[in-house]
Amino acid sequence: MTMRNTCRDDFPALRREIDGQPISYLDNGATTLKPRSVIQAVTEYYETNGANIHRGKHRLSEEASDAYEASRTVIARHISAAANEVVLLRNTSEALNLVAGGLGLDPDASIVGCLDAHHSQMLPWRRVGRLDLTRVDSHGRLDRDHFRELLRGRPKVVALTHCSNVTGVIHPVAELIAEVRAACDATIVLDAAQSLPHQRINVRELDVDFMAFSMHKMLGPTGVGCLFGRSELLAELRPLSVGGGMVDWVDLDGSVDRRIPFKFETGTPAIASIIGSAAAIRYLEALDGPRTHQHAQDLCAALVDGALARPRVNLIGPPEQTDRIALATLRLESAVPAGEVARLLSDSYGYMVRSGHMCAQPLVTELAGGETLRVSAYLYNEVSEIEGFYQALDELLSWMAPVAVEARR
Repeated sequence: MTMRNTCRDDFPALRREIDGQPISYLDNGATTLKPRSVIQAVTEYYETNGANIHRGKHRLSEEASDAYEASRTVIARHISAAANEVVLLRNTSEALNLVAGGLGLDPDASIVGCLDAHHSQMLPWRRVGRLDLTRVDSHGRLDRDHFRELLRGRPKVVALTHCSNVTGVIHPVAELIAEVRAACDATIVLDAAQSLPHQRINVRELDVDFMAFSMHKMLGPTGVGCLFGRSELLAELRPLSVGGGMVDWVDLDGSVDRRIPFKFETGTPAIASIIGSAAAIRYLEALDGPRTHQHAQDLCAALVDGALARPRVNLIGPPEQTDRIALATLRLESAVPAGEVARLLSDSYGYMVRSGHMCAQPLVTELAGGETLRVSAYLYNEVSEIEGFYQALDELLSWMAPVAVEARR
């Protein structure tokens, strides 16, 4: 059977139409659609339970607590971590803020980052120390010589991006981490929000100290971010927030925090979404690996080749189809507004794509000089959808470009 028959039908949202036009969802870099098994897991919790976790002794609370902690174990096993090394939060941004704020860095602490970082892997580090960004080349690949130069300053933290959400480039983080270990005693923090949906990561083999990712980018519900941390490092980390659920004891003189990871999980969590996240992991793990990998390569080739074949768009990122995910960011012909193109692609053709600076404005400004259009495919997409997208884009640009030029005059 084809990928479409075995996978696409699992996603109810793809049955939608807008004004009689079937939708084609190509905004997976922002968030992915949810398969029926994930939706059912969330619904089942609300229909059959709905109780809070960890503090209740009644039957429903204990059942919900067991399902919640079993979900943590599923997520941890997916990245080869221990369950107590996975903190369940709201999103990648909160996870990275927890590490940045919890390390207790001096204000002048040296931190090495990457120019292609998402704002969430950049702004928290600016707040707590002195951040130096590794340069990239014209295609968005890291300048390794500059990276090594920055390491000679013996930074306290190295904040790495595994995969750029602008260029789609997958950086050789195993090599980068080895260089860090050889050069200094820095804490290594990896943003894997864009890479983990497309490949398994073994945190033991990678030798990373902290790693953050979001379940909504890998078929799970929104509102769940995960932080892996080595147990000995998590134990030393200061909680980002305090309140109910993260303490064992409170009296008039002070309080006693719970053990890891619970001391970082304040208040009532997104119980249903975390249970749904385990269902998403199970769905991903059940897919045929080699066939899914080949399908991803076909999608990537269609995105890259389609961009390179068109004179009215510039591909932001490398022209090669290796070491990247199925994502293409496009700089449109001069004076054509990317946001308006995205709206027209949606309302007139049914193609859902992203426009703007992709929460990576320094990189987009450096490589594109302005707003861009991003097309990102995932396992339920088809090569024919990408071909149709480019045909629709050609039609729009054929009449929008002359109008935009005339308007500028």
